[in-house]
Amino acid sequence: MKVTLITVCRNVAPVIAGSIDSVLFQDHSDIEVIVIDGASSDGTVDLLKAYGDKITTLVSEPDKGIYDAMNKGLARATGDVIGFVNAGDLLMTPKTIGQVVQAFENPGIDA
Repeated sequence: MKVTLITVCRNVAPVIAGSIDSVLFQDHSDIEVIVIDGASSDGTVDLLKAYGDKITTLVSEPDKGIYDAMNKGLARATGDVIGFVNAGDLLMTPKTIGQVVQAFENPGIDA
């Protein structure tokens, strides 16, 4: 089951690596990572570009606010399950997404 995790951010250089690392360290292997950046000017984009192809989609452009950025991410998402990990947020263990997938594989679970 493919999971899309979307991170929206702007000028978050001090915290973005922790958020992205918590996504990349997941033990579930099929994760699409989308980052929508609101045209940061503090080095955030350079930090994100250093992840190379580990970030599936990276967009950095002006937006109309956090919900506009979230909608940009949703429009690009191709996963069976979609979630948000905002800048500064962390997935607390490497098993978090695997546990979410396991729950969704239960035929009685819809959301």
